[in-house]
Amino acid sequence: MKSLLALIALVSVARADFMLKDGDTVAFLGDSITAARGYSKLVEHYTLLRYPDRKVRFFNAGEGGDTAQKCLSRLDRDVFSKNPTVMTVAFGINDIGWGTKADAEHKQAYLDGIREIIRRCREKNVRPVICSPAITAEDPNTAEKGFLQTMTDEGLALARSLGADTIDLQRGMREIQHRVIESNRGKEPEDQQRLHVKDGVHLNDFGQLAMGYAMLKGLGAPGEVSAVEIDAATGKATATGCQASDIAATDAGLAFTRLDDGLPLNLGSLWQLQHGWIPFPDGLNGYRLTVRNLPEGSYELKAGGRPLGKTDAAQLAKGINLSSMTENGWEPGGPWHVQSWVVKQLVEARDDLWEAGMQVARFDLKDPAALKAALAREEDAIVDLQRLAAKPQPYRIELQRVAP
Repeated sequence: MKSLLALIALVSVARADFMLKDGDTVAFLGDSITAARGYSKLVEHYTLLRYPDRKVRFFNAGEGGDTAQKCLSRLDRDVFSKNPTVMTVAFGINDIGWGTKADAEHKQAYLDGIREIIRRCREKNVRPVICSPAITAEDPNTAEKGFLQTMTDEGLALARSLGADTIDLQRGMREIQHRVIESNRGKEPEDQQRLHVKDGVHLNDFGQLAMGYAMLKGLGAPGEVSAVEIDAATGKATATGCQASDIAATDAGLAFTRLDDGLPLNLGSLWQLQHGWIPFPDGLNGYRLTVRNLPEGSYELKAGGRPLGKTDAAQLAKGINLSSMTENGWEPGGPWHVQSWVVKQLVEARDDLWEAGMQVARFDLKDPAALKAALAREEDAIVDLQRLAAKPQPYRIELQRVAP
């Protein structure tokens, strides 16, 4: 199994910056795994927090049972009519009938579909991002050389030859799958972690989280959010991705104010338990604090008055990651953690509102124009709330030495 650092690097791409830019509207095109609206919400949540000054909109265009060929008949209705600037594309498993049609004919249909999707995107000035599909529950060692991976490898190569961006979600997720399998050894079935529901194809919530991580890294999401280094002896500081000000020695430690350009991603209660399989802290959430030349001993950390827990001078000198640090796993840690939880709920609300609008558009309802207009106004209001909730605030960080 590859190392953690290899996993972090594997799904990264050589991009100078995160692919989603200010003013973009992003469509997620795919099958039922996309229509489940799991990984797409994670991308939205991350983008709001990490790049709060970029005004990016999102919508889901997944449809159960869809393929790279079948989707062509609905591209205008479900995607292009909504004026996206970026479209991620994740097909494959239905294209080969869950493996029952893994043959040259269906592979060619898949490749022809990918080619046509890219052509139509070019016509509409949409930037396509062609992805391999989510992994199945097949043994990752055999799946690496299986028909689905080799077919989508050809699709990725074709997309690159046509100038499209690509993300190999399968290999990014497969490395997480290796870690899951290793951690499951010797455990009772009810205690084992899984990425899929019983059919071995559709993802559970954890699988959607893994797919979202792989998607974000493929989009060029950086591992580091921000970092502050302080010399407690001189009060001097250096900062990256943030500002450190009002540094003051206290009777029992140190305090300073931190204002970030963007914030780390945090989800619900005890979500830190997922980090053993999906490397969020070092892969996406480097939110660093280093304090050198503190007197030896244990220190209690607070941020905005919220307790983060304890560490010691030796660890602080090496540097710690504050992103998900909390005194109580059932509660959010720092105020950035609280902000992320609020943004998550607003992402859920906007997504539910979008789905309601999709049903209005597809089915015969009385006065649909008025209802659609009202839904659009409410969505705009929720997006404004999302951006307000994600806006970085100055946090007062306190380190107080505690008795042994």
